Amino acid sequence: MTDKRTIITAASVGLALLSAGWAIYESKHDSPGFAQGQGGPQGGPPGANGGPPPVSVVTAAAENRQIAVGIEAIGTAGANESVTVTSKSSNIVTAIHFSDGQAVRAGQILVELDRAQASADLAAASADFGESESQVNRSRDLVKSQVVSKSQFELLEATMNANKARLAAAQARLSDTYIRAPFSGHVGLRRVSRGALISPGAVITTLDDVSSIKVDFAVPDRYVGELRNGQSVTARSNAYPGRVFEGKVVSVDSRIDPSTRAVTVRALVPNRDAALKPGMFLNVALAKERREALVVPEEALVPEQARQFVYVIDGDVAAKREVRLGRREPGSVEITEGISAGDRVVVEGAVKLRDGAAVKEFIAPVTEPAVVAAPPGS
Repeated sequence: MTDKRTIITAASVGLALLSAGWAIYESKHDSPGFAQGQGGPQGGPPGANGGPPPVSVVTAAAENRQIAVGIEAIGTAGANESVTVTSKSSNIVTAIHFSDGQAVRAGQILVELDRAQASADLAAASADFGESESQVNRSRDLVKSQVVSKSQFELLEATMNANKARLAAAQARLSDTYIRAPFSGHVGLRRVSRGALISPGAVITTLDDVSSIKVDFAVPDRYVGELRNGQSVTARSNAYPGRVFEGKVVSVDSRIDPSTRAVTVRALVPNRDAALKPGMFLNVALAKERREALVVPEEALVPEQARQFVYVIDGDVAAKREVRLGRREPGSVEITEGISAGDRVVVEGAVKLRDGAAVKEFIAPVTEPAVVAAPPGS
């Protein structure tokens, strides 16, 4: 009997201890400090009042300031004017008047072709025209005296006009035996030799006017409203580290590519020393007007999947707020929605924070960010 009472008493004591332990555990887990990660094993040692100590953080103010972010893109250089020099007819090359890479003037003869046949055709056409013209001149007075009928005179006049047209065609064929530069520029490599038989479309050389370079680059369609002729453009090439080529926007394409949702912009860049070559890739920055924007240090952002958050100091605690981003620049980012100017955001220590956590604030020193162009995807 005594053993049974002892067992029952021990079981009652154990059950009471278990209930007390569960109540203590439940009270700790239901406390705000534990739920926020400030108590228990994750919150560190308790403070003087029994709660977790405040988290030390460094803050900076969200501020309105002027930014001048541009649009960056990859551009392709093209000659201001460019042609492939060729022949209009099959003929033999009799003379070449240029060398590789030579600067030539508009109208300068580059290649001479055999003109024996063209000269003979011109002589025959000239003789026919001269004869028919003389007959018309003699018959003009005879028509008045009715020695020559009006119909005969009209036939002679028609023959003269036909011979005149044949003469013009012969002159054009003779002129085509001289291949001239259509504009001033630099020729490329010579592709023919003297004595070669060339056919229409055969490449003799290329001619490029590179005194100015056309730079074509694509801009996302969301920036179309900000594009205009005359905007300043800077271009850089890996071939010339540290050198900046400046130009202006001269045209914007009338259509947007439906596959890329981008519009092609063309800028004209002076190239007096011919440093830039057609076909080169250029890093292009399109300048924009300065505007006011709310910016915070980039370190304040706390990304969570596709969303962005910042911690804002509200009294002695940190409040987690979702924000929407605008333009980026080195060291800072524009905030378009979520906080206001003057709000103090956490730039160091955010990894230790939870929404509503107590904080001890230290203010970061103010630095002036550099203003540079931002990529269109920012």
